[in-house]
Amino acid sequence: MSDTGLFITVEGCEGVGKSTNISYLESLLSNQGVDVMVTREPGGTALGEDIRNTLLAVRGQRVNPLAELLLIFAARAQHLSEVVEPALASGRWVLCDRFTDATYAYQGGGRGLNTEVIAQLETMVQGERRPDRTILLDVDVSVGLTRARGRGELDRIEQETVHFFERVRETYRERAACEPERFSVIDAGQPLEQVQEVLMQLVQQLLAQSAAGTAL
Repeated sequence: MSDTGLFITVEGCEGVGKSTNISYLESLLSNQGVDVMVTREPGGTALGEDIRNTLLAVRGQRVNPLAELLLIFAARAQHLSEVVEPALASGRWVLCDRFTDATYAYQGGGRGLNTEVIAQLETMVQGERRPDRTILLDVDVSVGLTRARGRGELDRIEQETVHFFERVRETYRERAACEPERFSVIDAGQPLEQVQEVLMQLVQQLLAQSAAGTAL
């Protein structure tokens, strides 16, 4: 198996089942003897969690989209330097709930920010670091929002319009279509057992490729 850990990200709009399926992935990998760490964005560090709380808090005034973007990348810079890079360098696998694809989807697609600006910040903050594999859990926006609203009180982002989330989903799907070698797109509208069967097959593939030292 590779001396360097794998960086796996899980993406998707509200209500796609990220938390449930990340826990399942963690269990699958741990049972196979993989030293895996679960983290999230924004967050993953004390500073990052403070920024997350600031970003998601429901507030009376409009948050400037560029301010939102810069806060996300500030949290990401801390997360990478404090958590992600050291873990990968030590051989651990990192399973991250959202990463920069979410920034392109939410701030680029949803907010309409210039993706060239996002790309510049991506290079500045991440250097050459990109996920080895990205799992996109995809579901119809109306289904996802119904699930999210069933969980209780909505945060600032979850309170956005259906049209906002339609743009987010479309951006995710466009990115997956442009990078099919990195993305694994899973229909999250099917029963959970079927979603997790696909995840099990994916984990087996990743383990085999890692053991063989082949590119993902």
